[in-house]
Amino acid sequence: IKDTIIEDCRKSDVWKILILDPFTTKLLSSCCKMSDLMTEKITIVEDLYKSREPVTEMKAIYFMSPTAKCVDAFIADFKNKPKYKAAYVYFTDYCPDDLFNNMKLHCAKYIRVCKEINLCFMPQEAQVFTCDNPGAFQSIYSSNSQDKKKTLETLADQLVTLCATLDEYPGVRYKKDSNMGNAKTLAELVDNKLVRHYELDDSGKKKGKTQAQLLIVERGFDPVTPILHELTYQAMAYDLVDIQNDTYKYKSKDGSEKQALLNEDDMLWVKLRHKHIAEVSEQIPKMLKEISASKKQPDGKITISNLAQMMKKMPAFRKHLTEKTVHLQLAEDCMQHFSNNVEKLCKAEQDLAVGSDVDGMKVKDPMRTLLPVLLHPYSTHDKIRAVLLYIFSLNGTTDENLNKLIQHVKIEDEREFILNWKELGVPIITSPNFFSRKPTRRDRSQEQTYNLSRWTPVIKDVMEDAVENKLETKEWPHQSECPAAWNGSGAVSARQKHKGSQDERRTGSRLIIFVIGGISFSEMRSAYEVTQAVKSCEVIIG
Repeated sequence: IKDTIIEDCRKSDVWKILILDPFTTKLLSSCCKMSDLMTEKITIVEDLYKSREPVTEMKAIYFMSPTAKCVDAFIADFKNKPKYKAAYVYFTDYCPDDLFNNMKLHCAKYIRVCKEINLCFMPQEAQVFTCDNPGAFQSIYSSNSQDKKKTLETLADQLVTLCATLDEYPGVRYKKDSNMGNAKTLAELVDNKLVRHYELDDSGKKKGKTQAQLLIVERGFDPVTPILHELTYQAMAYDLVDIQNDTYKYKSKDGSEKQALLNEDDMLWVKLRHKHIAEVSEQIPKMLKEISASKKQPDGKITISNLAQMMKKMPAFRKHLTEKTVHLQLAEDCMQHFSNNVEKLCKAEQDLAVGSDVDGMKVKDPMRTLLPVLLHPYSTHDKIRAVLLYIFSLNGTTDENLNKLIQHVKIEDEREFILNWKELGVPIITSPNFFSRKPTRRDRSQEQTYNLSRWTPVIKDVMEDAVENKLETKEWPHQSECPAAWNGSGAVSARQKHKGSQDERRTGSRLIIFVIGGISFSEMRSAYEVTQAVKSCEVIIG
């Protein structure tokens, strides 16, 4: 955005208006503040779809998606009586010819710049992105969906703009699945579109593959992770506390309503979000103590220069204090829910998910683990989660057994909550003699874990295997040739008596993972953990 829109802005020294659609509004607010725009001579930001007062002496920048609705709104601004002196148009993606011609026909003399910036994904966090399309889930997995092919096409376009923004031309692989074909379809689409994108490069020379790998996988490959109650701070907060649009609302000590935004600007949030709630609850009170200690002047003498120093520090000081009180409150909220009912649930959930108890004893009869949960007055929602974990642990159950469970939880009307998982390729109802093998997991018996957090998301195994070049080609076929750094097991280095060349070759490489159907917070956390551990490779997930 800086290199294109802002750079063009700087060339002319006049103040301008910025006009955005709902998507670009979200996109911009994820990466800059109004004050950043003011310094670049943008006076006001307006909504493309709302009726606006004409300001004929000013130039307008339009940053919008290349859709008919946006283009029509743009044309309406200039067709009869122009609202602005001139238009600088930036599209988030390739603009179809018919829309472009329509614009030319009606507004050619007002358009000074028309560029396509490849940016139609939403940066969520430093290593997390989404395609910002909640409807895609239903479109891809609903049995009566009409527009699945179109949705996959759109997702593919979005993934190509992600790669382009990162300046990567990755090798593409997907998780093979005999029941579900979406990952393969999407991998083919992305690969073809990447070839096209890099052939049409402005510089005229073809771009070769970069040190990156893109893995595409469907949600059904690990149904357990999104269902479990997670006890790391971010995952727990979003699961148990009502946080809408990353905004946490709470009551302060004086009873007033307050709200805080949980995002990359809150350094404390970034520092704490992947820690276990037990550590968070320990750390925050300590920090508050440190703050109040630093507030007191050591020698008690108040001089003018002391005061001046204190005054200078005040805004930063207040910000730190507010951040800390917000997290003290949020952590308290989480712990409240935890001690009320989540704690007891977690033990049963972990046993069902992992298949063994805290002491490593195999769970022989999952029903005995599930029953106490069903008999306890937990919420229906929590019981459904436990029933699902029970079914996943068995790789499906019989029709008769499922009906009993549904009656027990009294969800005859909401049985779809359970049955619809089969649309994601997860076995729910199986015949009694059906036997399916569970995938083997990485051995983590040596890792330190909390008793109620023994489960590791399957995607973390995948990330580690990918980084160590251990992904089986049978399970993860290559859709396109794979970049040099990602093939071979480092055999070359052994011959050259030169350790670590595999790592050196791969320094600065990226592993991009896309999960069709959405990701959970613990999977986001895994991307950061693996990046921390291997250093030579950045893992990005979306």
